[in-house]
Amino acid sequence: MRDTARRTTSSPTAPPAASRARSVATRDPYPEFTAGLRRLTGIDLDQYKRPQMERRIRSWIRARHGDDDLLTELERLRRDDAELDAFLDRMTINVSQLWRNPEQWERLAQHVLPELQRRGSLRIWSAGCSYGAEAYTLAAHVLDAGAGRRGQAHAEITGTDIDARVVARARRGVFSAADARDAPKAALERHFERNPDATWSARPDLRALVRFEQGDLLKVRPKPAHYDLILCRNTVIYFTEEVRDALHARLAEALRPGGYLVVGATERVANAPALRLAPAYPFTYRKEG
Repeated sequence: MRDTARRTTSSPTAPPAASRARSVATRDPYPEFTAGLRRLTGIDLDQYKRPQMERRIRSWIRARHGDDDLLTELERLRRDDAELDAFLDRMTINVSQLWRNPEQWERLAQHVLPELQRRGSLRIWSAGCSYGAEAYTLAAHVLDAGAGRRGQAHAEITGTDIDARVVARARRGVFSAADARDAPKAALERHFERNPDATWSARPDLRALVRFEQGDLLKVRPKPAHYDLILCRNTVIYFTEEVRDALHARLAEALRPGGYLVVGATERVANAPALRLAPAYPFTYRKEG
């Protein structure tokens, strides 16, 4: 059988067909997929935990196309803008809503914002802002705390996200009924206007406090000691530990002494004392002077 296989090979230097099949079968397509996606979108999946991210990608492809072939999907992403949009929606985890995690907002309203307001002007960063629900909720609490209005302390809120499409959506400031489902009714009606189609639009005084920019958290280098409050919630769970820790270090550096960093309810800052961060409230750290 081996002699016959050699004789029927089209080229004397080509490997046997069985060897070629084994090579294809054992080839690891994930590095080629991540490299192609990086060239296509600028998103570097090598900075994320491979097992979780690869499982997430393959399950999405399987549900959509009935297979989990990464390289076939890469070709679809290159050819089909609608496929790319759907893929990015899944991979960039654009899950948010107004007043998400209400217990964190209560702590911010009762303790953090009143303390920061006494300093005067406020600079706040919603890092990984998705389509803006967090940034507009922040703006509502800032206004309720008395900052940001005419004659009061100045405040500005910056939201950044890697996905240009959701940044454009955030700038519109329009949210669905599902986005608003857990929002306190009085606050929602005070800061948002209900539209005929049951969506909610941010009112002008709310929009005046926020601005949105496209930015990759793995690449952005904020100014040292620039912000009073940074929210980076539910963003780092798929990052490798090294990438997560480097990001937290940059966020800590971007805080003024006495400023606060808020992370997600399943997240923590490793070795916070080395970054001059002290736990202040659950999932909330204060920058020491």
